[in-house]
This record gives sequence, C-alpha cells and structure tokens, in this order.
Amino acid sequence: MPKIIPIKPVSDTAASGAGMVEDSLYEVRQKVHARSVTGVFANWRWAMVWVTQLIFYGLCWLPWNGRQAVLFDIVERKFYIFNLVFWPQDVFFLAVLLIISAFALFLFTAVGGRLWCGYTCPQTVYTEIFMWIEKQFEGDRSARIKLDKAPMSAQKLLKRGGKYLTYLVVSLWTGFTFVGYFTPVKTLGLSVFTLSLGPWEIFWIFFYGGMTYFFAGVMREQVCTYMCPYARFQGVMFDPDTLVITYDTERGEPRGTRKKGSDYKAEGKGDCVDCGICVQVCPTGIDIRDGLQMECIGCAACIDACDQVMDKVGYPKGLIRYSTENALKEHWGWREILGHVIRPRVIIYSLVLAAIVGAFIWGLATKAPLRVDVSRDRAVLAREVAGGMIENVYTLHVMNVTESPATVEVGVSGLDGIVVEGAERLELESASARTVTVQVRVPPDSGSKGANVIYFDIRSTGEKTAILREKATFLKTE
Repeated sequence: MPKIIPIKPVSDTAASGAGMVEDSLYEVRQKVHARSVTGVFANWRWAMVWVTQLIFYGLCWLPWNGRQAVLFDIVERKFYIFNLVFWPQDVFFLAVLLIISAFALFLFTAVGGRLWCGYTCPQTVYTEIFMWIEKQFEGDRSARIKLDKAPMSAQKLLKRGGKYLTYLVVSLWTGFTFVGYFTPVKTLGLSVFTLSLGPWEIFWIFFYGGMTYFFAGVMREQVCTYMCPYARFQGVMFDPDTLVITYDTERGEPRGTRKKGSDYKAEGKGDCVDCGICVQVCPTGIDIRDGLQMECIGCAACIDACDQVMDKVGYPKGLIRYSTENALKEHWGWREILGHVIRPRVIIYSLVLAAIVGAFIWGLATKAPLRVDVSRDRAVLAREVAGGMIENVYTLHVMNVTESPATVEVGVSGLDGIVVEGAERLELESASARTVTVQVRVPPDSGSKGANVIYFDIRSTGEKTAILREKATFLKTE
C-alpha cells in the first residue's frame, strides 16, 4: 500500500506566489535491491522456474504427428494439443478450463495463500530470471547499490550494457517463442532468418518481448503492488486458518541487537536480532515483521533468510514461518494446523473442482471424431422434381476432428421413402472439413404439410467408427 505523506502547510509567501505544494501525496518509489538467498523455498522457486520455462520454451519445438505438439493455428482455425484437435465449435472446453483455473486458484489460496504468486506466476518467474542476470553482471545487493551511486564510467557502462543486452535477448526470445505457438515455430524461425516476417508476427514478437522486458526488468514489484488485481481481492479468500508467511511477534519482540553469548532474555529482548536481512531479501521490499501486507507475494525468501540467521546465532528456526492466524494465537503445532486445513470452504472448493475436472476429462475422452452442421437452404423452398418427389436442399458442413483420414457416409431418416442425393459418401483428410450441398427427397404422400422433422445420419468408417444424428426440418408446401 502506498504510504501517505502529510502535506506541509503552505506559507503565505508561497501561497501568494506560485500557489504550489512541492510534496507529493505518495511516497516516491525506492528501488528494491533484493539480496540473493538460498534455502528450501529458494530451491522450490528455482525448480518451478525450470519446470515452467522448459515447458514454455520447449513445447513448441516438440514434434508430434508431423507437426509441433502444441499449435494454435488461427489462420486454419484449428488448435492442436498433442493428439487433440480443437475447432472454434469447441470453445466450450476453453470456458470449462477457465472455470477450473478459477476454482483451483480459490482452493490453493484458501489453503496456502499466494502460492501462485510466489512460485509460478510469470511475473515472479521472469523477475527471478532477470534478477539472476543482474547479479551475474553487477554482483549481489551491496555491489549493486554501490554501482548505482557510482558516477558513470567505462566499467559501469559495460556492466549495465551487458545486463540490458541480455535482458533484451531473453525478452525477444520469449516473444519469438510466444508467437511460435501460433505460427509453426520452424516456419517462424525461417522467416526471421530470411527477414520475411509478416506484420502481425513482428508486432507480437516485439510487443510480448517488450512487455517481458518492461515488467520483469524495469517495473518488477510495482506490477504486483499496483497492477495485479489478485493482490486486491486475495483478502476475501483468506481466513484465520489460511497458511501464510508470518512473523512470530510473541517470540521475536522486542527485537534488538545483542552480544554473542549474552543472556538476551534477561535483557528483555526477543529472538529477533533486528539484522534486517528478511527485508533485504524481499523482492517487493516489505518488512514481514509489520504483519501480512498486500505486497507480500508469498515467495518465502524471508523464511530462508531468517532460518539461516537463527542457525548462526544458535536460536530455533521458525521465527518467520508458514503458519495461520489462529495457530499463532493458540500456539498450535503442525498437527493442529493441518487439522484445520480441512474446513467447509476447502471441502466445497475441492468437491466442485473435482466434479468440473472429472467432467472436463470425460468430455475430452468422449469427444466425437466427427462434427456436422446442417442448414436448410432458405432461398430454395420445397419443390417438385422428376417422379413427383418433393425436394429440399441442405448444406452440410462436416468436420473430421481427428488426425486420421475418414470416409463418411451420409444417410437420412424420419419420413417414409426419404432419400438423399448429391453426396452420399465423403472422403475427408485428417483434421479437415468439407461443405457440400445435398438434396433430400420424399414421396408426395409422405409426411404432412408444413415442417416435418428429419434426421441426417452421419457415419464414419475406418479405425474409429462414429455415428452422428443431426436434427433438421423438411418443408412441404402442399
């Protein structure tokens, strides 16, 4: 939260002059120089960096059935995800996937706070990568602060230039990879090499790369503090039994320095030695000892740092730890904390999430290999043709949503003597669609005047047989 700075009274002289107030209502941003830290949670963060980035940068290069494993082909309006092929008509699956993501976020937040923010959010991941690059060029926290204050020199220019150039390379490669999920990445790479990129590809490579550079290399903690909506509404998903990063005030206060081996408790001091390292390692620059704050992203860097300090001074670990509000009040151990994790809201979120995930998996498993859309030609009313038959004209749009060729037989039923002419048998390539016009005819004494319900029976032959029945209307005017 921005800190409010009181406005100084304006003197009569100033008021009669320009009438300006020099002090801002909001605190000017202080650049955060996060100190590097090692430990259990730091290892987990880097593990998630590796996992997420190996998936992101590598998945578009993975070959699958003669193409890349994941490709969102907007031009052809087909999305490939391994063996699955999705068409615009499958947008339902996207909606369900978004619902699953929302409920998963609710569940994980209710149980463990901002786990998403601390370990897998792209902003956190790329900030971690860019901070590592910064450390390689400029050193750790104290060296960077010293470099910031130093006048411009050849050495400073070389360090800063190398850092920014590396930022740029990583950002552009990220933008290239992002576009590689929409344009086949090998084709995209060839276009870059031959300088034949299309305008939208150029735009999105530089736009996505620029946002990566700007957010992770420049704004950093400001994205989490001022731009991310999750920081605003996370409070409504927390309750006193939510695991969050906490400072044990009862054990740590009053904080203060002390001599090694002294009886600090006799001096009336707590376990906190007031070293400030928990603040130095925080990527958002907050002091967790002030309590849970909106800026805290739950990365647990302060836990690793504090545990190392406690080891050095010979005190028990856990002065800063994952705990809950109720646990601190009641002095619970892990058994009691975990016992309160299973509570009504967690059970409800879990059941709803399990049901939606089950339905999503069932929908994918039973996804029909064929799709068909039927529309009657409204420009051609019922008409009499040779032999006295009554004819209606229909347009069939048949899609093969698998990556195997299919032979499709078209039949029709619903009225006595009904027959179909024009395209009784269709050959479809893998992941392709065909639009055909067919004529449906019935004897004049079949059905009644007006609208009659008929059914198109679409049957595929081959390894994966499928039968679809699509309802339509047959119109008789006499």
